[in-house]
Order: sequence, then C-alpha cells, then structure tokens
Amino acid sequence: MPTLQHVFQMDDKITVVNETLERAADDQRPIHLVLIATKPDIIKQAPLILELRKQKQNMLIVHSGQHYEWNLSKGLEEEFRITPDVNLNVRVDHLYELEAQIILRFGKLIYELKKRNKRIVPYTYSDTTTAVAGGIASFANRIAVAHVEAGLRTMSPPRDLLMQLMEPGSIEGYFARLKNAALWKKGSYEPYPEQFDTRASAPSAGVHLAPVELNRKNLLEEGYDERRIFVVGNPVADTIAIARQRQGESRIVEKYPKLKEGGFIRFCIHRRENVSSRHRFKSLILAMKRLVEEGVNVLLISLGATEKALREYQLKDDIAALAATHDNFIYSPVWPSYIDVVAAMGQCSVIATDSGSIQEEANVLGIPLVTLRFNTDRPETVFAGANILAPPIREDVVYRVIRGVYDSEAIRAEMRSAGKLYGENVSEKTVNVVNGIISAGPLFELLEHERLGLSKLPFWEPGEIAW
Repeated sequence: MPTLQHVFQMDDKITVVNETLERAADDQRPIHLVLIATKPDIIKQAPLILELRKQKQNMLIVHSGQHYEWNLSKGLEEEFRITPDVNLNVRVDHLYELEAQIILRFGKLIYELKKRNKRIVPYTYSDTTTAVAGGIASFANRIAVAHVEAGLRTMSPPRDLLMQLMEPGSIEGYFARLKNAALWKKGSYEPYPEQFDTRASAPSAGVHLAPVELNRKNLLEEGYDERRIFVVGNPVADTIAIARQRQGESRIVEKYPKLKEGGFIRFCIHRRENVSSRHRFKSLILAMKRLVEEGVNVLLISLGATEKALREYQLKDDIAALAATHDNFIYSPVWPSYIDVVAAMGQCSVIATDSGSIQEEANVLGIPLVTLRFNTDRPETVFAGANILAPPIREDVVYRVIRGVYDSEAIRAEMRSAGKLYGENVSEKTVNVVNGIISAGPLFELLEHERLGLSKLPFWEPGEIAW
C-alpha cells in the first residue's frame, strides 16, 4: 500500500503540510480530525485544537482553504500556533463549486485515512459551507462527525412588533416586548447560506455539541437522539479567555489612538442578505453615517462583502470622505489578530453587527449589542436581555434603535447584567464528551441492527461487505 504522503503528492490539489499524516493514520487510537475553514471557525476551533494537543490526543488539522487571505486565516493560525497538517486548497468563487470541491477532496482524504484507521472523528464547525460539505463527505464514508456549535436555528419576532418601530415610541418598550420568546417563530433561511448549512450539517453528526439549552431543544424537536446532544457552551468563550490573557500584546490602540477615548460604536455589515439589497445596505450605512456626523465615535470594520456593496451602491467615496474629515470615525479592513479585535471591543459602548459570532462575543465580553437584522440565529441573547434587533426597514429605524441603546444607560446596564450565556472550559468539555462516546463504540450506529443492539447479541453472525 503506498504511503499517504505519496497518495497526496500525486494529487496537486491537496497539500500535505506536515509529516504527521502517516503517523496519525498508523496510530490506532481514534484520529481527532479538526476541520477548519473560515475566520470565525479558526477562532472557535483554536481552543479545541489546543485542548486536544494538551491531552496528547491523536490529532490532524485539515484546512479546507475556504478562507485563505492573511487577515482571515494565516494571521490567526500564527497567533494561535496552529499549523494545518493538510490543506485541501479549495479556491473557487461560486458556492456550489466550493461545496462540491470540499466534498470531493475531504472525501478522498477520509477514504484514504479509513483504509488505515477506521476510528476517525471529524470535528465540523457550526454553519459554514465547509461544515456541511465535510459532513457529507464523512457520511458518504460511513463516518459520523462531531458537530461543534450545533443546533443554531434562526428565530424571528412577529412582523407587527418590528413595524411598530416605524412610528414614534419608546425603544425601552420595544426592547421589553422583544424579549418575549413566546412570540418568536423558527423557519427563516436567513442568514444565507449559514442557516441552511447548520441544518444540513446536523444529519451527519454522531454527537451534537450545543452551545445553550435552546440549541438542544431545537435538535430534540427535529428528532435527534437526546443521548447524543450535549450542552457544552460555545468555544468562543475559551478563545476570548486566551485573548484576554494576552491582551497586553495588542498594539491596536497605538495604531488608532482615538480608541483610547472609548465610547465607540463598532459596526460590522457583511451578511449576504444585507449587502445584496440596496435598500437594506443603505439603511444601515446611512444610519451609521448620521451617527458619525453627530460626533459619536464609530469604528467600521469593513469586510470584502462590505467593500463590494459600497462600490456597487456608489457609497464608497462618501464613506472614504467621512473618514478623511471626521477623526471620530475609524474605517478599517479586517484585522488579522484576534487579540486586537478583543482589545478594541473593550473600548466600545455598543456593538452594532449583522454577524452571528459577534453576538456571542459581545455577550461574553459584556458589551451592549444591536443586531442589524430582522431576526437572529442567537435568539437566546435577545431573550436574556443582552441583544436588541435593529431591522433594516429604513435608515431612521436603524438610527433610532442604535441611538436609543447608546443614549440609554438603563438599557445598556440591563444588557451588561444579562449574564454570560456561553460557559467556560468549553473545549475541555467537548473533548471529554467525544472521548466518552467513542470509548463505548462507534460515534453513531448507521444500521438499525446496530442501533437496536442486535449485533452485540451472541447469536448475531459478524461480518459485512465494505462499500
């Protein structure tokens, strides 16, 4: 049998970065195969990798290549001392091709590894395209994944509650009504494609690692085995703890001295549904512009999707001019260092974002949060009183909600006191859960005679054909 190194040297698409592949395959302990892909999941999988390393588990790190720019991937890899053992090197523009190529390349890796070691545990993260593709590739090889950050489902408040924002009224009253969980419904496909990805990832999981009880409830309602659903918290809590320990290394305030003043509103607008709609995007950007012109300290972190929308809707020159003429406005691309991200967030009074992960980060850091969407896939933050929606109905609606939070010490105090929802020592709990399951047998039992325990009875004749 040719070595794995040789197999993948013959394939110019997949790069074996380290020489650990053969060692991991020959080690008959389970292979903990951590699949990383995007900036958010590198941030959240980093403490899992560090925990597996600490426990001296048999581990491989596989990068799909979904995010490959320095400030989205390599910078974070260096910061957390993560070196992928394998890179699938997927570099494509279209979503369907990205998913297809990851399935093909990750499927080949799993297939070759399985020839040498049948106990493989891929860890897929949450709601990325890599997660659903990795799950499909694993399932096709009759291998179950450990789904990190499982059970995220978007929930939406009723239309009439949001429409009330178009009339004069108290933001405090809106905030109070919004926390009534009984009014909210599931079913939205926003954010796209993340909401599809997290739902489509669930069937490939042999263990669902849910951040909060609401996620567990979602999975139970969908029929997943309660014995394989564990509420462990969100690994971002571990990452933030690491970043805080090293916060003294950050030089972001030296780069942007204005941050020393504090009192910033941090904006991040990049969701496809927001940047793809001229009306939604302009409603958000113009509300931000109004705040800057009123003298509020504003930090805009602009992603590639943000920049594309600014150009498409002829707003780029206005925002660049705003940054040139207002020293209270910092307009910056994404920073490669997570330590800098956490340090700058500490200088913010409010975070306004359409990101999912930042909703979690704001709660862990105790920063009042405004979500720039009609709904959220982290509704637990709203129900707990840590988050409020500013739906992009019109510029004035978005402005009133953000300004209402920024100006109300009562609202911000309630948000800060909502409590941290996402736990601690999450990565240790995650590894211990997975080890507890695989020590008892397969990560999941695909066939009914296995699930029913018949194959363990003395009369059952062993043997099967491998397909």
